[in-house]
Amino acid sequence: MTSHTLKYLQIDLNFCPKKLCFLILTAFFVMNVSAEQVLPSTVKKIKPSIVAVGTFMPKRASKWIALGTGFAVKPNLIVTNAHVIPSTLDVENLEQVAVTFRQNEDVLKVAAKVVAEDKDHDLALLKIEQPVLPPLKLGNAASVQEGQLYAYTGLPIGMVLGFYPVTHRGIVSTITPNVIPTIRSRQLNEKLVRRLKEPYDVFQLDATAYPGNSGSPLYDVDTGEVVGIIDKVFVQESKENVLSTPSGISYAIPVNFIEKLLKDNPNY
Repeated sequence: MTSHTLKYLQIDLNFCPKKLCFLILTAFFVMNVSAEQVLPSTVKKIKPSIVAVGTFMPKRASKWIALGTGFAVKPNLIVTNAHVIPSTLDVENLEQVAVTFRQNEDVLKVAAKVVAEDKDHDLALLKIEQPVLPPLKLGNAASVQEGQLYAYTGLPIGMVLGFYPVTHRGIVSTITPNVIPTIRSRQLNEKLVRRLKEPYDVFQLDATAYPGNSGSPLYDVDTGEVVGIIDKVFVQESKENVLSTPSGISYAIPVNFIEKLLKDNPNY
């Protein structure tokens, strides 16, 4: 609190009853609890639900390869981006989709099965056998406003630095369509034309997402409720197709599309 603020608080206190002064001061301090104070406890709740998504192949030099991030929406159900999942697997050499997560002091790697996909919104659901992950609570995408501060936790640059989920934060710079018309016909392709037919809004963030962050939950700093899923590549290739060099802007797909995918697949 600055001395300038204190000066005006002191003037106000001279003209208010004790009970009213107490209420004013309490409200003032509550409103000024910063994100720096709240975020650490929220991150602590989020991290046990974060997984690395990749592939495992026993005969490969690097048996485990991390491709992105995911997070639990049920104890045995994980959501990630569809583009994180390889289009083909080397089945002959026993390659399979797998996830890595921390349980207490141990880092576990387990097989995962792709049980549902929504490629229009770049989402995939993965199921693991043991229901051991604490699910994150899904929030309300409609409550997100431009200028609000959010955080996301994931595994940038795969697991080069080990399994240590990393947290970034930033404001929602704007809520914008996921695709804009291109200015040159040669920039059109089949995927872009399909998305132009049914555009939807995404959250544009003033925070940089790195390779490996795809699939990270975007969540409310105070409550930890998930409002979106980081998806830089899928949205960027549509929205920034007119740029010769992609920008450092990051995007998140609203959580309502995750909710719809779960609703459409109630058996999981």
